[in-house]
Amino acid sequence: MIPAHIPDEPPLIYADSFDVPVLFRNGPARKPTRQWRTAKHELWARSGGFPAIDGWYVSTTTWREIIKAAVEVGRDVTPHLRNQPRYAHGELVARVAPLYAYLGMHPVMPQYPVRGTKGWRLTLNPVYAYGTERSAKNAAGYRLGMTMTEWACRSLLGLGQTEHLELGGPIRALRNTFRDPKEKLPDLWGRHQTEGLYWLIEAKGGDVGLGTLRKGWAQLAAGSKILGSYTHRTVLIGACARPGDDLFLTIDHDLHPGQPPRTPAGFDIDESAVGLGSLEDNLGDSDDALIGAARAQMLTYLALRSAPASQLRTVLVPADRASRHRRSGLITPLEGDDLTRAMRADARGAARHIERYALRARIRSMGLDDFLTCRITGTEVNLGMSRKLFAACERLHEEDLAIAQRTPGLRAEDQLADDQELSDDAQEEQRLTQRRIFREQQEEARPQLRPRLRDAYERGATSDWSDLLGRPQEPQLDLEGDEGLLEAATPETYLAVSGYGLPPALA
Repeated sequence: MIPAHIPDEPPLIYADSFDVPVLFRNGPARKPTRQWRTAKHELWARSGGFPAIDGWYVSTTTWREIIKAAVEVGRDVTPHLRNQPRYAHGELVARVAPLYAYLGMHPVMPQYPVRGTKGWRLTLNPVYAYGTERSAKNAAGYRLGMTMTEWACRSLLGLGQTEHLELGGPIRALRNTFRDPKEKLPDLWGRHQTEGLYWLIEAKGGDVGLGTLRKGWAQLAAGSKILGSYTHRTVLIGACARPGDDLFLTIDHDLHPGQPPRTPAGFDIDESAVGLGSLEDNLGDSDDALIGAARAQMLTYLALRSAPASQLRTVLVPADRASRHRRSGLITPLEGDDLTRAMRADARGAARHIERYALRARIRSMGLDDFLTCRITGTEVNLGMSRKLFAACERLHEEDLAIAQRTPGLRAEDQLADDQELSDDAQEEQRLTQRRIFREQQEEARPQLRPRLRDAYERGATSDWSDLLGRPQEPQLDLEGDEGLLEAATPETYLAVSGYGLPPALA
């Protein structure tokens, strides 16, 4: 049970900034002894770069950044949700809820000051420390490890959108080797936006010790052996969390700080991965980036598509997407965006003098766009996207349905025929095979998919939400906003979390 001396406090809502200590080093080593608290830290200098030397660093982020990483990282489950889109809400809850359930926040200032930081850090809460059984801790450690790895790779190290390795690695000729379920291989791969190199990434989370890190390093070595002479990098990230301590990261790497960037020599480059470093920032220039962005947001699309009309609303953002291009981190917070605030105020003023049916046209003429959003039931998170990306996701979903209907092994009648008593390992292998076949069919259809998604994306700009949703009424347009929400956006997506319950120092 939780000891009596632990105060009975309401759970925090992590909506403002906090700091994450990071140990950057060139290979696994013994667990540091509270150095994340007392060691001399340097500020992480910039997004997308590597530190000049190994050592301790600290980076400030927001809960919105962490949630963004949580909903996008890991296995692509959307092929299995193609006929049951309402279950997308459940998958999103599964990715977010463990973070809310088991993480807390505490101050470390002024005992351990680092100039330029916020003085608040994440920690495991008493529910995890005293009331959670081992199996639940292992599951929470997996989710924490994947989430913080995605955040670190993309926000700190400049990697593009990651992909789960079970569907094949970055080199076409070697993908069948990566798909072998019997191999102990890394979790993720991605492409760095500056160097153009592919990375293999292994994520570990929980009470991460040297033994766990050595296993992760061995998984990376196995993946690296498959790539052989192809120039690449390997990165092992441990999200170390123990009751009573700050959450900190170890980044074990082969980056060789201080040396010039490597060049991608000898690659059988997968053209579909070109532009992954920026995705949404390059949708106007790259059809493959558009496919990648739509694929990355399919869970959110399915959640929006299946949400009851009463739960949908649209929020106003400037139509100029350049204002939300990634400068650092994964998202652009909107509470400090003077342009958004001013344009929303103008829209509220116009609404007093214009009939409701004419308001949307007026808003568009003012340089505003309305993103469709809904709250993910069971969480404090609101997700949304632009009508252009929604239209592209809609077309991608239709193409996925067509693939399933025409592909032996994926058709409904085939799956019914295969419905039999199988062991857990056999079921997992069967599902992996289905995902592999599905992805192979998707890649074969890519040449035809490029113009179709591009057409849908462009047509979405002038479509009404009622037409995109196939519903007679437009979603409610939110002109007043919710003062309890802290919002953030990218060129094509929206994310907000509840701002209630902040500790006084952060409010």
